[in-house]
Amino acid sequence: MNTHTTQLALCKAGISAWQQAFNRQDAQACAQQYTKHATMKALPFGEFTGREQIAQFWQDIMDQGFHSVDYSDVDWQPSPEGGYILTSKWTMNKAYGVVHKEHWVIEEDGHARLIYDEFEVLGEK
Repeated sequence: MNTHTTQLALCKAGISAWQQAFNRQDAQACAQQYTKHATMKALPFGEFTGREQIAQFWQDIMDQGFHSVDYSDVDWQPSPEGGYILTSKWTMNKAYGVVHKEHWVIEEDGHARLIYDEFEVLGEK
């Protein structure tokens, strides 16, 4: 396996871990899939920086009854800054939208984490 294939596999494992954490309603585990100082733009809600703010955002979403996230039309592209960029559509039980940009990077511990996340809610179900 070459370096790019390995990095992409790690990034795919990262998004899978995030999705599983969300679907079991574990906001802290969701936040652990972000780098320590990650930025998350959740449109139209706002911008959140760092794991603590990101965990609180996901906890608030979960507390409102949102669950069962799923991705479709997933596209991975290498980032010029390293790692990979994911774009996709997403749905969950009460809403749907798009991922404009998830930038996954490989950290020193060998795990892929989000350094930047920008997604948008397009509507409610």
